Amino acid sequence: MPSTPPHRRPRAALAMGPDAAAAVLRPDSLAALAEVCTLAGGPVIDDFTTPRARAALADAELLITGWGCPPVHAGVLAAAPELRAIVHTAGSVRGHVTDACWDRGIEVASAASANALPVAEYTVAMILLSGKRVLERARDFRAERRRDAWLAVPPDVGNYGRTVGILSASLIGRRVIELLRPYDLRVLLHDPYVSEAEATALGVRPVTLDVLFSRSDVVSVHTPLLPATTGLVGRELLASMRPGSVLINTSRGAVVDQDALADTLGQERIRAVLDVTDPDPLPPGHPLWECENALITPHLAGSQGNELRRLADLAVGEVARWAAGDGFAHPVRRERLAFLA
Repeated sequence: MPSTPPHRRPRAALAMGPDAAAAVLRPDSLAALAEVCTLAGGPVIDDFTTPRARAALADAELLITGWGCPPVHAGVLAAAPELRAIVHTAGSVRGHVTDACWDRGIEVASAASANALPVAEYTVAMILLSGKRVLERARDFRAERRRDAWLAVPPDVGNYGRTVGILSASLIGRRVIELLRPYDLRVLLHDPYVSEAEATALGVRPVTLDVLFSRSDVVSVHTPLLPATTGLVGRELLASMRPGSVLINTSRGAVVDQDALADTLGQERIRAVLDVTDPDPLPPGHPLWECENALITPHLAGSQGNELRRLADLAVGEVARWAAGDGFAHPVRRERLAFLA
């Protein structure tokens, strides 16, 4: 389906939760959007069934979506005869871009690449901090109020020559690999969809799943949650990890067997950094809360605070490209959905 003719501002509607709109689309971002498209007036749409929503859909060529957008199903598309594109101001489009959108040939773009960067930054920070055992040693320092014997620190502490295993060359996994290049680290990769030649181009060594877990000092999980990956990191893989090694999960909690992880951490053989859990958040009585060798953060790795501006900037750029007839720089392809988070 062709894009809108160049050099014309397409008619657009905003569809997302009000809180998401207030956080991501601040006045300067709305002003930038208004320069490249004609925005429907009134509050953002978070319910496609209202008369105001139906009026906006009747005229919209473009939907600018965000967290809290309802599914764009066939009934919504029937009320939006002019709609030709969706630009998502967040990551995954699975929650609202339905098969009906793909069947109609709706073009889709996402700010997933912008959201990937802070997650990758968080991951690299945790890799480096865990290598120096910063959190544990800071805790001990606070308790003892004296320095340790720094020349007697064990040789397995530090980041020189450590082996980092990346589980999945997803968008975020690739950013982590890129950000790790300046450091003196060996990087392994397990991803059945990445060829040996592509892995070499990425600067990593492709290995089997078993090798990734048994030979890495840090394993960082970046695989999307799919039926085939639910519970992928189970008891056997966790048991194969090196003593003192670290599991980092910024993907989805259900990729890791939570009961197996709690049991393994209870043996104090390995450590974990978890920004996601299953359920998320964990119930107050979950055994993972009691594991001192687990750092659990409140799903904060993704875009927050001023990082949300990056999402808005990318969305504005995509609208501008599409309005000019140049197509999206960050398209989402239907055939790739099976490999995306």
